[in-house]
Amino acid sequence: MQLRRWQCVACRRQVSLTAGTILHNTKTPLTIWFWAAYLMTTDKRGVSALLLQRQLGLSRYETAWMMLHKFRRAMVNVAREPLQGEVEVDETWVGGTQAGLRGSRQLKGRKAAMVLVAVEKRGRATGRARMAVIPDFRSSTLIAFLKQNLARGSTVYTDGLKSFTGLQETGFKHVPRSQPLRIDLRKGAKSVVPLADRAIGNLQQWLIGTYHGVSRDQLQIYLDEFVFRHNRRRLPMAAFQTLLGLGTSRKPSSYQQIRGASDLSDEPVAD
Repeated sequence: MQLRRWQCVACRRQVSLTAGTILHNTKTPLTIWFWAAYLMTTDKRGVSALLLQRQLGLSRYETAWMMLHKFRRAMVNVAREPLQGEVEVDETWVGGTQAGLRGSRQLKGRKAAMVLVAVEKRGRATGRARMAVIPDFRSSTLIAFLKQNLARGSTVYTDGLKSFTGLQETGFKHVPRSQPLRIDLRKGAKSVVPLADRAIGNLQQWLIGTYHGVSRDQLQIYLDEFVFRHNRRRLPMAAFQTLLGLGTSRKPSSYQQIRGASDLSDEPVAD
């Protein structure tokens, strides 16, 4: 389908309906893009590129892969409201087990990625979430994430990680608790951050079940997709409409940028 172009009488510059959006210069019909967005947001399990290729009858796997990645990059809402009230925060590793590591905090030589998770508490239920890949467990790194994603005055529940010290001085109410040992948690001991741990478990299952693992370079946008879907899990049609709207305000990324994840630096966290 050939998109109509408009030309300015004065400067003779031409523009199209998709100019400046994630669909910029696309040769794929807009109906295919809309179907892809609908399938991506309404399927509870998510959609892999191979499944999308089959469902839409696309001739090339790369086309389906690129479409999904462009949509993931549009799931970040720069006008998002920060998490507020009571918020559980926990950290985790995303990636397989690795022999030769000494302790869960060892960074050198580790292939898995560190991820920080924040989840609103709404009674016993889970509210909105935020997730981000982080470079280390330093206090400055964790506090920077909280400042970006939580409203000042929020009550932050954490485990006993020492890097969380100093939250009181940065405008948060901090409730640290001692987390049971992993072996005790497996035996049924209760986590001190159960909602954050549940979100982490759901994330791990989703990444393995739908995508069978993802690359470290692209992990952040998969976290963005998980958060986007989680925050709109009860309103899939609203998620579909929101994604189309966000796609019109997201600057386009080329296929080469997407392949190398070179456009993901300094991206905000999804809402």
